[in-house]
Amino acid sequence: MRLKEIYEIADGLAPFSLSREYCEKYGFHDNSGVIVDCGEEIGKILFALDCSEDAVRRAEETGAQLLFTHHPAIFTPVSRLSTEGGERALLRAIRAGISVISAHLNLDSAEGGIDECLMRGLGGSDPSVMHVLSCGGYGRAYDVRTDSEKLLARVRTEFCTDRVIFYGEQRAISRIASFCGAGMDEETLDFAVREGADTIVTSDGKHHLIARAVGEGMNVVLMTHYASELYGFNRFYRKIKEKTGLPCEFFTDVRLL
Repeated sequence: MRLKEIYEIADGLAPFSLSREYCEKYGFHDNSGVIVDCGEEIGKILFALDCSEDAVRRAEETGAQLLFTHHPAIFTPVSRLSTEGGERALLRAIRAGISVISAHLNLDSAEGGIDECLMRGLGGSDPSVMHVLSCGGYGRAYDVRTDSEKLLARVRTEFCTDRVIFYGEQRAISRIASFCGAGMDEETLDFAVREGADTIVTSDGKHHLIARAVGEGMNVVLMTHYASELYGFNRFYRKIKEKTGLPCEFFTDVRLL
């Protein structure tokens, strides 16, 4: 299968135009799409959240011609590539003839995408959405019926991680605001307050934001960035595997989970 065909299948599931729309509408930066095209016929795909050296090594070992990542293999413009910098993994992929596609903000915000999957993994549905796009969006608040202890147990089980930090009080929970990835900032916290959330689930939380949330009477559940996004990315991998009919493998770096 040609790289263009795989790109078109991915685009049908999580339109890359959503990334451009998100950046233009909300002032973000992204670099989703084909990062490297080595021109080879694709017979096998390796999916990995990051374009890491371990992921590229696994692609080599399994004979994959395409590495499909969530986080962009190149995020900001670069003027040089060096094996001494953060581009080592990408250079290794190029030398091995491995193409790279990255689906970032488009996959975060797509219908059935990573942010929606985080919500569903937490037991939510029918959300209010913070950043609304032509289809899908990012940041969700929704009603639930649970308590702190049950929610933490669900996070550990559903997202296969023990690295969970809890701030707040053990109590009943009726409304959650969740944000995949690095989703805790002033804007998302304001959204959680407006939506009447009693609990925030996200990752990469800074102390002053956690302190404010707890001061506002909310619980904060911090997952690893990796765990909050791997869950939804794995579901995307299954869809691509089914639609392409190609051999596919999913790489997990358990050190980050």
